[in-house]
Amino acid sequence: MLNVGMVGVGCISGIYLENFANTFKNVRLIAVCDLIRERAENAQRKYGIPKLYDTMEELFADKDIDIVLNLTRPYQHFEVSKGALLAGKHVYSEKPLGADFEEGTELVRIAKERGLWIGGAPDTFMGAGIQSCRKFIDEGRLGEVIGGRCVMAHRGVESWHPDPDFYYQRGGGPLLDMGPYYITALINLLGEVKRVYGASRTTFEERLITAKPHEGEMIKVNVPTHYECLLTFASGATVSFMTTFDTYDAKQANIQLYGTKGNLYVPDPNCFGSQKGMRFLNGATKEEEELPLEFDYSENSRCLGLADLAAAIEQGRPPRTSYLQTYHVLEVMTGVMKSAETGMPYEMTTHFQREAPMDPTLPHGIL
Repeated sequence: MLNVGMVGVGCISGIYLENFANTFKNVRLIAVCDLIRERAENAQRKYGIPKLYDTMEELFADKDIDIVLNLTRPYQHFEVSKGALLAGKHVYSEKPLGADFEEGTELVRIAKERGLWIGGAPDTFMGAGIQSCRKFIDEGRLGEVIGGRCVMAHRGVESWHPDPDFYYQRGGGPLLDMGPYYITALINLLGEVKRVYGASRTTFEERLITAKPHEGEMIKVNVPTHYECLLTFASGATVSFMTTFDTYDAKQANIQLYGTKGNLYVPDPNCFGSQKGMRFLNGATKEEEELPLEFDYSENSRCLGLADLAAAIEQGRPPRTSYLQTYHVLEVMTGVMKSAETGMPYEMTTHFQREAPMDPTLPHGIL
């Protein structure tokens, strides 16, 4: 069993804490740290966490910690992950790997030099929904995948998130925030991306917060908030992807894939598995059918990727959520951003090979 130290006890930490306590037994959370000490104290008290540190440097120096869980804001990911790696710790980071491709490159360099792993969110692709779709495609039931369409459309987070400012600063925006879910799902279904093209805009220069505790405050928007992307895969498939904080619900499936045998409607990649929306339109019969979930983890299983990272370290295999994946995803997103700036396609430099699918025969919580 490997020991984990958590840096950052914000909104996303709650589901991690629950799943540490109740689901994944091959990892043990032994320390927490947050700039707002009260958050760390509340987590320590509620979940019986042995250690609390005032600074991340103190946590990094703990010899009992094997993996640092980085749940800080996106623009802080690089500093925290780099510090942990330099202290000799493996890292599991919330998405994205870095706020830009150069940050990701530096983290991967350090990890390789020191023989360490960086795992990273999202791990939703390991859930029942995407894994069942992967099996369906790998069995040839969709035929050759020709292309697809993805949409992530909503009107921003300031109406519900208690601290929404960072979504509109460096490292934020709809592409770096929500893109990892969609792109990670796509490369696990279709393989690596070879070329990307993008266009972007910032529709509103300021945002009014309507959620407490910052209700009535204005946010200065410093990143594009609407992207149209075109991804070309090594397989020859092309997928268009719109991700935006500037419009309203687009009222269509999150991911649609078009194959020579029909159309596959993929469940929301932000979730681990919802059978609703997992459908196949049979090109031969013109009939539409619901597809069953054939894998475990249909509930909110955040921490699954961290548990797999720990198991992989102990078993001597590559983690399913390793930097081999998150680095490729980061280049796709930053490549789209560069293409949007230059008006030219961006040719990918990184490569990606899928790791083994999940094993549906294992007991729940065991990797």
